[in-house]
Amino acid sequence: MSQMTQTLTTTPPTDELVVPFHCDRCGALAKVRVVLSSGSDLVFCGHHAREYESKLRDIAVDIIETDSEAHVSR
Repeated sequence: MSQMTQTLTTTPPTDELVVPFHCDRCGALAKVRVVLSSGSDLVFCGHHAREYESKLRDIAVDIIETDSEAHVSR
């Protein structure tokens, strides 16, 4: 009997949100995507992105505004 090894994989980040994502805080339509150094990401509506902006800039590798597709790198 062989043993299986668990492997954690992440999806490589893309520049835009392809399907409608919803804010990780309130469920509204996401307007901002925050890419973390681990390769994972967070998505926020405009309200929550503004509310947490200073904290997000401290932890983000890249911040992508999905409306204008503008990158706001740290």
